[in-house]
Amino acid sequence: MTASHPQGGPHSGLAAVSTALLAMSRRLEVRDVLRTIVVSARELLDAEYAALGVPDDHGGFAQFVVDGISAEQWRSIGPLPRQHGILAAMLHEDGPERLADVRQDPRFEGWPSAHPEMSDFLGMPVRDGEETLAALFLANKRGTPHGGGFTDEDQELLSLLAQHAAIALTNARLYERSRELTIAEERSRLAHELHDAVSQKLFSLRLTAQAAAALVDRDPGRAKDELQQVAVLAAEAADELRAAVTELRPAALDDDGLVATLRTHVQVLDRAHTARVTFTCDGVRALPAAQEEALLRVAQEALHNALRHSDADHVEVTLTRTPAGGAVLAVTDSGKGFDPGTVRRAGRHLGLVSMRDRAAGAGGRLTVHSAPGRGTTIEMEVPGG
Repeated sequence: MTASHPQGGPHSGLAAVSTALLAMSRRLEVRDVLRTIVVSARELLDAEYAALGVPDDHGGFAQFVVDGISAEQWRSIGPLPRQHGILAAMLHEDGPERLADVRQDPRFEGWPSAHPEMSDFLGMPVRDGEETLAALFLANKRGTPHGGGFTDEDQELLSLLAQHAAIALTNARLYERSRELTIAEERSRLAHELHDAVSQKLFSLRLTAQAAAALVDRDPGRAKDELQQVAVLAAEAADELRAAVTELRPAALDDDGLVATLRTHVQVLDRAHTARVTFTCDGVRALPAAQEEALLRVAQEALHNALRHSDADHVEVTLTRTPAGGAVLAVTDSGKGFDPGTVRRAGRHLGLVSMRDRAAGAGGRLTVHSAPGRGTTIEMEVPGG
């Protein structure tokens, strides 16, 4: 990618800043915002290296995001910088720090063996009022005569970027807290359903076992039939429990990605329900974290509706890549369907309001196709990153 050089004239510099700010504002996940800030800063100021450190509660870094260093090289460098050196010192500075050669600063304590060599340095805190949310670091200004280093204009641009980065990072944190509350509500709902479903099965199980005990002496044949029913009810209760516990367990999106997580979820539901549940995927690649989260949650809600309320014997989940690099999720059931004209009344019952909110929050859209006796398709499209 070609970096936008801020010294290519006021229009090119303004366009580069606008692009950087827009990129940050489009992200909802904290990890995506952090990555976008670092990449935008390095490209905007045409630096060889960029990093962003998020403070922990002990004077060091809880997270450290880098750009310009390969993943292999980053692993070789070793653990995060802690409570020493100019990087950690930047967490306590109120303003920028610009050095012609960071190696000459008295706070400099050397590099790990695998660390790249750096000279000119520009650091900037990302602050929200009195709180330091993060610190931005840039090193090795490119495209300038030897020893030229970062300029006053670079410092002004980075200051502007840091101000907007604080807004984007604060918004992302608020979004994640809101999402955690939503997930907690969903887990509470699932726990309630687990209690109801399993309680009903266990109540039937107890009555059937009591009937079998009463019949064992005077009608062994009927008692045997009742005991067979006990086995069926016990298996159904186990299936209900397994399915609900699976839904209560947080999805492993960070570790496995959307496709693998969704495939596993569908496989478990297929085993736990009498309806056939299938999943197919066509060329979908990794998407921004907020979009993967939204697609998974909408799929789970749509599957819940289909398996609990539609009387379907087959539910099909498909995930398809769009030409622009986004994705389309479709959950189609063969159930009883409903009149789209009543969708406003059915919306809250079927969770369509929350699904539409999730789709909109991820920059996508949700559509519903249904008719009485002809099943239902919930379709969600996201544009990709």
